[in-house]
Amino acid sequence: MIAMSIAERALAAVARQLGQPSGLAGRAVGRLLNRGNRSVVVAAVAATDCGPGADVADIGFGGGVGLDTLLGRGVAVVHGVEMSETMLAEAKRRFSEPIARGRLRLHSGRMEDLPFDDSALDAIISTNTIYFVPDLAAALKELARVLRPGGRLVLGVGDPGQMSKMPFTRHGFRLRPIDELVPAIREAGFDRIEDKRVGDGQGAAHLLVGELPG
Repeated sequence: MIAMSIAERALAAVARQLGQPSGLAGRAVGRLLNRGNRSVVVAAVAATDCGPGADVADIGFGGGVGLDTLLGRGVAVVHGVEMSETMLAEAKRRFSEPIARGRLRLHSGRMEDLPFDDSALDAIISTNTIYFVPDLAAALKELARVLRPGGRLVLGVGDPGQMSKMPFTRHGFRLRPIDELVPAIREAGFDRIEDKRVGDGQGAAHLLVGELPG
């Protein structure tokens, strides 16, 4: 029983770091997230269909692979929003040059309360973040608020069935079925919603892509 309790505490600590990386362990988690999430993030950036002249945000950017990919795509301004002060500090250090040039702007914030004016962005990506959002409807409405008409939202989501097999997801993760997420995105005002898969097999990750009416 004691060993079980210690194991569960360890799993809970892993889950906390994945939700909000902090300290030395958080920096290591950020590097792991970059490696583990790269294929989904790259696909999410491509799904925005944005290029030069666009303002695009990565909400909950973690280790920063999305910021790097968006900068490499040549969009006008990349915005990174993150609630982890550790990840913000790492991004400020890593991306000091594009920050100095005004191509990258970093913000402390949460998906439910974004630091943008109405209709400020052309596209938003957010990968492996909605598990940690208690009020999904409020968060989706906030994402819709800051997008321009015709703006595109791309949410990267691990397959719920596959993620439920990971023991740490018992601690603080909200694994919502895809057939619940799609109607919630539509209810927030998005249309033309697509569920694209990234990877092979039934456990492949999902990219949920929606557009605001133009």
